[in-house]
Order: sequence, then structure tokens, then C-alpha cells
Amino acid sequence: MPKTKFQGFIFSVMMSIIMAYGMELYNVAQKMGGMSNSVFLPALIETSYMSLFVFAISNLCGNKIGKKLAFRHVSPGKDNPFFITVMISGCTVGFMCPAMSLVATVVFSGVSTQFIADWFATVVKNFPMALLWQLFFAGPLVRLLFRTIFKKQLI
Repeated sequence: MPKTKFQGFIFSVMMSIIMAYGMELYNVAQKMGGMSNSVFLPALIETSYMSLFVFAISNLCGNKIGKKLAFRHVSPGKDNPFFITVMISGCTVGFMCPAMSLVATVVFSGVSTQFIADWFATVVKNFPMALLWQLFFAGPLVRLLFRTIFKKQLI
């Protein structure tokens, strides 16, 4: 979708924030025993710094790895664009979820003798939410907002 580096930067910022906020809502709600109005502010505070990690990791390697994995199974120009988008999103989550779960484990639980077990548990807990959040909410929302913002430039 993005055609310039600036557009790519804006797209990446929006995706990082929306993905981080969704995941923080999910994790804070689990910590607090369920979803309630009291979850929104703590999740927003955690998003303020976790989205920076998402942005950095996705731009350093997550997006590239996701596309490389996806393009082993789909081909632009040959396959349906919808399936290409789903494959890129799914493969990117497949890398980003373990990477961000590693960061979250260090930030929220620290490094202990149970670190590997804690990290694995975090990945297993977060992966279904990350995949569904990306495929059904964050991805479509960010693409819609991006197309709206850059309507004239994308023609």
C-alpha cells in the first residue's frame, strides 16, 4: 500500500500503535480479571512505550521476515491480493508475537530461572489474540485510515 518512505513510516506508526493498544488491552484485562472500563487507561500507558518496541522490531526485521515467509506461498500479480494480504499479516504476526512476547516478558516479569517458561506461556497466551486482532481489526482499520489519509497520493 505505501508508495513512499514517508507513507511507509506513517503506515508503520499507525499499525504499531493499533497493534500495541489491542494487545495491551488484552493483557491488562487478563491481569485485572476481565474487561472493564478500568482497563483502558493502564493499557494506553503501556502502549505508549510498547508501541515503540513494536515499531522498532517490525521495521528492523519483522516486516521483512513476514513478507519473505509469505512470498514462499503466494506471488504478487498471480494470487488474489486478499490472500497475499492475509499471508503477509499472518506471517508477520508469526514472527512479531514471539519477539514482542520476549520483550513483554523481560519488561513485565523480568529475567528469572523461569524466564523461558514465562516467555513460552506469554507467546501461547498472546498468539491467538495477536493473529485475530491483526486479521480482523488492526489490519483492516489501519489500511482504511491509510487509504483515507493518502487518498490523492494513492491514485
